[in-house]
Amino acid sequence: MFDFVRNHKRIMQGALLLLIVPSFVFVGIESYQDRGNAAEGVATVAGQKVTQQEWEDAQRRQIDQARQAMGPQFDQKLFDTPEAKQAVLNNLVAERAINAEINRSHMTVGDEALAKTISSIQAFRKPDGSFDMEQYKAALAAQGMTPAMFDQRLRRDLTAQQLASSIQSTAFAPRSVSNRLSNINDQEREVQELLFPITNFLPQVKVTDEMVKAYYDKNAQLFSIPEQVKAEYVVFDQAVVESQVQVTDAEITEYYNKNLKTYTTPEQRSASHILITVPRDAKPADQAAAKAKAESVLAEVRKNPANFAEIAKANSQDPGSAQAGGDLGVVEKGVFVKPVEDAIYALKEGETSQLVQSEFGWHIIKVTAIKPAAQKPLDAAKEEIAADLKKQKMSKKYSELAEVFSNTVYEQSDSLKPVADKLQIKIQTVESLSRKPSPVLGDSPVNNEKFLAAIFGTDAIKNKRNTEAVEVAPSVLVAGRVVEFKPASKRPLAEVEASIRQRVTLEEAGRLARQAGEQKLAAVKASGDATGFGEAKIVTRTKEPPFNPTGAIAALKADVSKLPAYVGVELPGQGYAVYRIGKVAQPAQPDQARRQQEAQQIASLLGQQEMYNYIEALKTKAKVKINVKPAELGTNQAE
Repeated sequence: MFDFVRNHKRIMQGALLLLIVPSFVFVGIESYQDRGNAAEGVATVAGQKVTQQEWEDAQRRQIDQARQAMGPQFDQKLFDTPEAKQAVLNNLVAERAINAEINRSHMTVGDEALAKTISSIQAFRKPDGSFDMEQYKAALAAQGMTPAMFDQRLRRDLTAQQLASSIQSTAFAPRSVSNRLSNINDQEREVQELLFPITNFLPQVKVTDEMVKAYYDKNAQLFSIPEQVKAEYVVFDQAVVESQVQVTDAEITEYYNKNLKTYTTPEQRSASHILITVPRDAKPADQAAAKAKAESVLAEVRKNPANFAEIAKANSQDPGSAQAGGDLGVVEKGVFVKPVEDAIYALKEGETSQLVQSEFGWHIIKVTAIKPAAQKPLDAAKEEIAADLKKQKMSKKYSELAEVFSNTVYEQSDSLKPVADKLQIKIQTVESLSRKPSPVLGDSPVNNEKFLAAIFGTDAIKNKRNTEAVEVAPSVLVAGRVVEFKPASKRPLAEVEASIRQRVTLEEAGRLARQAGEQKLAAVKASGDATGFGEAKIVTRTKEPPFNPTGAIAALKADVSKLPAYVGVELPGQGYAVYRIGKVAQPAQPDQARRQQEAQQIASLLGQQEMYNYIEALKTKAKVKINVKPAELGTNQAE
């Protein structure tokens, strides 16, 4: 009953834009950068363009995330549909509309909520639960972000979450509605079954030759054999290129000497600090009080230098580091404001600074460790350099050899041997190719729609010429040649006669079973008789049915305004069944926990609908215009 509630949870997942912060950090920030040309806008929201590039990037991200999540079950065809591409565009437009409303209404979240969210992100925590400043900065740096950039984006995301929550919370499900639905879900029906199995009617069936021939003629498509090709083919990919690329020791040494900075690790400093904040608009008395407190804390640090971490936990007003004992992790230049950075690089290991003033307040800084600069020796870097140089060479060599591959299969089109000899590629053979990809061949390079279209081309079949070089995957080219072609045909009647006779026998037996069942149904509806029915069993929507599921569903759907009620249903492949519903009741002790969960699901669905309506209103307010034509959605934007 409530499957539809669970299924429809996905309706608004994209539109709600409730970003989970850890996934944002590691998925990347490309979605928030305008990298497209404004002249190529596929949509306009609040006067701003959604570019073709942004749309394509969003499609690629969706595909990449699905590939990681689904693993072997991933099927890119699901994301290459017009509907999937339209959904991505809709989400981009909804995000822009929400952002426009946030900007227009000057909505935001406070520093305290922002700091609390950052400190709660599991990806930024050490095993002991404390905040890992080093991991935090490393994660941001990997995405090309500074803490200020991250704070700005996270603040916007949290604002969007609060906005969505406030809209959704306006929806509610009346108790009478949820109770009514739960009552329907819990309803128990006492049902008896009367079966008319196909097997009982098989002796009555007489299948003639004429019936077999009529079935054969009427269902010709069931017995057709599609055209097939036996083909030779060659594959050009990175493995072919790699076998022809070598890197010498001299090249490695030369590269190392020219890029010494790359293999030099700069000095690394780790530091901790205690911050006594001073608001920018603080009155002189408040500023003086803050400085006095900072001096008092500094005196305590001077008195007990080994207790710096405990003193920081007790006194520091920096939400990002206080709980970690003021630990800032490994310091990188450009991350902190200049006065703090200058102090860190002026201290020796183990030293504590005087009071340092910045725009945030008063800092007490301690350098906890200094790791001197180090040069990675050639022997240690050799393997890495060789891999980099090989990659560079392969990139250049691929284009060169791909051109050789394409030109050779085209210019010497009467055989694949010249290209195989020239590039040292093995000629392979495949049997029974058809025009459509086959599940049997899996991810074989020849099991590709583009290649199949080429191998079934007129020139390939009639003239036995090589196909062109077809790109079946990134950096994978395939060329083929027809060895043998079998046109479409139809299996002879004599070959399929036995199976047809069996099918017709079952169909006729099923027809007789249905006929007998319908006659019985009409009779019991008129008489109310229970003769012949089996024992009464309880059928409900919350438990496994005691009958065939098709029959149980029919019994649950039946009109029970007048009892006993009867319903008949055909059971595919089994026969026909008539069901007698003699009693309808509610369970003596309903599952209250499940009922509460169902009420929450209904309320959640209504809340999502409210959010959907709100976003539609925002889109109207932002004067959204979709500039891409429906026909364009069918093109592969995300390749």
